[in-house]
Amino acid sequence: MPEQSRPVSAPPDRPVSGMPARPVSGIPAHPVPGVPAAPVSGVPAQPVSGVPAQPVSGVPAQPVSGIPAQPDAGTEPPPGQKRRAVPADPEQTLAALRWRLHPETLREETDDSELLRTVREGLNAKLDTALDNRSRARLLSLRAVVSRLLGDLADAVDDARLALTYAEATGELRRTALARARLAHVLRWRGEFTEADRLFAEANSPELPDRLRAALHEHAGRCCYDQGRLIEACHHFELALDLRRAADPELLARTRVALDAVAARARRDGFGPYPRGREEILRTPRPPVPTYDEDLDRWGYADAGGNLVIGTDYAEVQPFREGMAWVRRPEGTRWALIDDSGRIVIQANNGYRSAGSFSDGLAWVSIDGIGNWMAIDTSNIVVIPPGFDDVRPFRAGVAAVRVAGGWGAVDRTGTVVVPTRYHGFTTALADGRYVDGFTDEGLAVVELNGRRGVVDRTGQMVVAPKYPALVVHPVAYLVGDGFGRWGALDRRGVPLIDPVHPSRDRVVDQIDHLLADTSPLL
Repeated sequence: MPEQSRPVSAPPDRPVSGMPARPVSGIPAHPVPGVPAAPVSGVPAQPVSGVPAQPVSGVPAQPVSGIPAQPDAGTEPPPGQKRRAVPADPEQTLAALRWRLHPETLREETDDSELLRTVREGLNAKLDTALDNRSRARLLSLRAVVSRLLGDLADAVDDARLALTYAEATGELRRTALARARLAHVLRWRGEFTEADRLFAEANSPELPDRLRAALHEHAGRCCYDQGRLIEACHHFELALDLRRAADPELLARTRVALDAVAARARRDGFGPYPRGREEILRTPRPPVPTYDEDLDRWGYADAGGNLVIGTDYAEVQPFREGMAWVRRPEGTRWALIDDSGRIVIQANNGYRSAGSFSDGLAWVSIDGIGNWMAIDTSNIVVIPPGFDDVRPFRAGVAAVRVAGGWGAVDRTGTVVVPTRYHGFTTALADGRYVDGFTDEGLAVVELNGRRGVVDRTGQMVVAPKYPALVVHPVAYLVGDGFGRWGALDRRGVPLIDPVHPSRDRVVDQIDHLLADTSPLL
């Protein structure tokens, strides 16, 4: 059974209870990509996102000298009186700014601090009327970016933390990733590198768009540069280029600036320590791993150094998940549960002939070993009664289940959120991976009579099952007509690109051209 990610709650209708009506300070949230209303066969005239392209941090350019203004609609003003200028939306003004990347500190710079203060005032006004979690997350995070650039790091970090709280409440992967990255960026400027590194690592999910992942690697690399971890910094820059090289000349320009800075610092101070792995950055304890003794024909567990830490006493073992692992002794047919010290948590005499790894705090177990699955917690309390013919691990708070030949889904209380009427429940992702059930974003591909559609974790049908092939893309759905031709739908299920392309890669390229947010603002 696949390793599970942290559950994400569904988007609430109201702001988080207990949150102040007016935040302390804030940061910009990235606009959610939109799409044209009508399908297109090539690249549509309108970009996917209706918001102007995001500023590029790092490419030398002249900053905007003031807030764009537009004349009032209506009649001409009286003679001798100037037409009143209407300030542009502060979010659009911020998006129009261009930054310089300092060649030594690798920090973004702009000369127009007065404009930034005006933008912050505009964001304050918008926050006064913003009530939903999405809007407050976006506006707070934008205000944090502005405060950071103005050097008001205390305000920036307060806003960024509050923005992350609101973003997490929406349950939206991309919004939460942006909020984490923006908080990490402020913490980097404050020199709080341990938490910044962790947040950059947590934010970077393979289910995000490539351009956002590239931006996350780029900023994580700059954070490593500040710490003198120059090998690790170069590794991040390389990963960013791998994701965006041909399509992003501005990233290439920023990377040249960064590598020049790395070279100069390496000549002076050396390249620093070897790169860390994700587990080390997240400070995730490495659990013991299964190890086999050929002489005894038995299994045990070893630590990272290969030292035996749990004896080779078992005929079968499973990997540790959430600090627990199922094991079976040679003389028995039932599984027992142990913790990472080898202590028995659930005895074999409970009678579980089949057991699945823990995920989201629950594990599926079966007494007869072939069906009638039920879910238990680590105290061996039955949380979801038996009655399922087949099951998949919990992911994003829900799990795929099969009853009488039909697949559906239940939540952690056992409530059926997707009716068990589908013939398949395997989700294909654009990067080639497959997920049993729901993605971290809470989407699943379902199959009915050979046709595929999409449901979300609440059971809502996002795309009706009418496509021979369907793949979840970070900002769209790739659909095939069964004859080798591919197109795309937007995230509302509305046709975006006609199925006329000979491969999925061609469609992905088309989607990439439609995105207006060419460089996410972190």
